[in-house]
Amino acid sequence: MAHYRAADSKREQFRRYLEKTGVVDSLTSVLVALYEQQERPSNALEFVKECLGAADLTSANTEALQQEVTDLRQKCARLAEENKDLKTRLQHYEPENGATAD
Repeated sequence: MAHYRAADSKREQFRRYLEKTGVVDSLTSVLVALYEQQERPSNALEFVKECLGAADLTSANTEALQQEVTDLRQKCARLAEENKDLKTRLQHYEPENGATAD
């Protein structure tokens, strides 16, 4: 009987640990969200992973990535304009129709 109590005690400690660290609340929230879906996702495990992983990381990462995309688009536009300008200037110095300069 002592072995049964030890296992039960460990289980109870683990349950308290999960409650204390917020794991039970997080899992409950995800399962409620899954239950409230109008159409069930084809991959429930993927839905749970996305909900759990996206909670803290997505907003900060998304904002940083969106800012990086904006910066890179601006840089690309500047480089395209510079490239166009340099091509125009280069054509000014190149001989027309393959004529050679002597």
